[in-house]
Amino acid sequence: MPSQSIPYGGTVLIRNARLVAVTDVVDGPVDVRLEEGRVVEVGPGLPPHDHEREHDAGGRWLAPGLWDQHVHLGQWTLASARLDLAPARSSAEAVALVRERLEEWPDLPVIGWGHRPTAWPENPSVSDLDAIDTDQPIVLIAGDGHHGWLNTTALHVLALSTRDSVVSEAEWFMAYGRLATVLGTDGTGPDAYRRSMEAAAAQGVVGLVDLEFSGGVADWVARWADGASLLRIRHACYADGLDDVLSRGLRSGDPLADSVSDPGGRLTMGPLKIISDGSLNTRTAWCCEPYAEKAVAGFESGQPNQTPAELRDLLARATAGGLDVAVHAIGDRAVTEALAAFAETGAHGGIEHVQLTTRDDVRRMAGLGVRASVQPAHLLDDRDVTERLWPGRAERCFPLRWMLDEGVDVVLGSDAPVSPLDPWLAIAAAVHRSGDEREPWHPEQAITAREALAASTDGWGTVAVGHPGDLVLLDADPLDGSSDRAHGLRLRSFGENVVATWVAGEVAYSRDPS
Repeated sequence: MPSQSIPYGGTVLIRNARLVAVTDVVDGPVDVRLEEGRVVEVGPGLPPHDHEREHDAGGRWLAPGLWDQHVHLGQWTLASARLDLAPARSSAEAVALVRERLEEWPDLPVIGWGHRPTAWPENPSVSDLDAIDTDQPIVLIAGDGHHGWLNTTALHVLALSTRDSVVSEAEWFMAYGRLATVLGTDGTGPDAYRRSMEAAAAQGVVGLVDLEFSGGVADWVARWADGASLLRIRHACYADGLDDVLSRGLRSGDPLADSVSDPGGRLTMGPLKIISDGSLNTRTAWCCEPYAEKAVAGFESGQPNQTPAELRDLLARATAGGLDVAVHAIGDRAVTEALAAFAETGAHGGIEHVQLTTRDDVRRMAGLGVRASVQPAHLLDDRDVTERLWPGRAERCFPLRWMLDEGVDVVLGSDAPVSPLDPWLAIAAAVHRSGDEREPWHPEQAITAREALAASTDGWGTVAVGHPGDLVLLDADPLDGSSDRAHGLRLRSFGENVVATWVAGEVAYSRDPS
């Protein structure tokens, strides 16, 4: 399979491919012709065209390319080269890992990722890190991305007030945007972004919705021009960047780069992202009932990040400017309030996470046409924490079956780096709902492999005329199974079956460079 790119506007003929039945069933091998970045013909024995590049699929399986609908691409790129704190089971263990890193590289700042202190016997503190003999800044980012654990040196260089506790929620999101300025790009330049995209393409990913906290339209346009242009990208803005987007007259779906650097219109404006509540692990997700333990004093049921009026104002401004919205809502109270804001403002878009909700609110989502953007791999990490902090509510967590049965438009993602940027892991978690030897967690909320795959292809079903030339060629059919444990395990590692990925008719990944 050739690895060189096909110039946009060229013609490609993929011969002898079997189509994965995401929606419609197509019997027997077919040929698929791509022209100017789109599928223009599908059928057996298509005649060749002059100057056409052919690929023999050899009877392999062809599917629409996969999308990750919720990525923090800058953080994912950073985390790929950062100190892994996921194994830490206490503050002392995390500190020991930091000490080891500093012994190896004493003259470099320490940026860590992945600790989850909810189950630790003690809360992390600044003084724990200050006890390490170093002048280097130490910044440890929690596994859910909602807080940073810093030493005093790092607090000072990031212009944060001195404290002994972690920096959390809105204050942390604002501080995160200053990391690259203070500590250097350290792996977040265009080349690093390109490497992250290459790794995603090797999993069959053709598009990402980038919900990064920092950066704006100008940053993405410059990054794209410098080579970070392999995949389709929808760039989201936050409230602090909304004025800039509106002043540019940008609407969701509008191209951001010029036609010379992006002839296929792959870099586009995405939604306004609003973080309306916190997270489960920090006990800040806004719920209808109190947390069972370790609740934040004064906010025993979590808390909102905006007043109802502020939330509605953001949705109304975005809607008036032609922007979709993506409202982060993890707790059931946050989901209820978000839906009320959608109903009042007529906003378009979806709710991100929908980790805990009610059947009535699922029906409201369907009635309002509000999309659910869910990250199923989170249920693997949050299964035990949920049982502790939300006892008696687990049957309402990640309710994918309810949502599909009620007609909600469900799309899947990773929330990378909270979970790996791996669509097959998300699909497997949605199908089997277990990441270990235990039985599935509330299997009544599981969905089929076909439904999970359909929720991962940006709304495109079985490859057909008129589809974008965003395709993945696979060694095997991901739908060949009965959505049981064995099928779930097979799906978890299904990325190994990716042979080639095309984006707008160009080869983004090829396993065989010959």
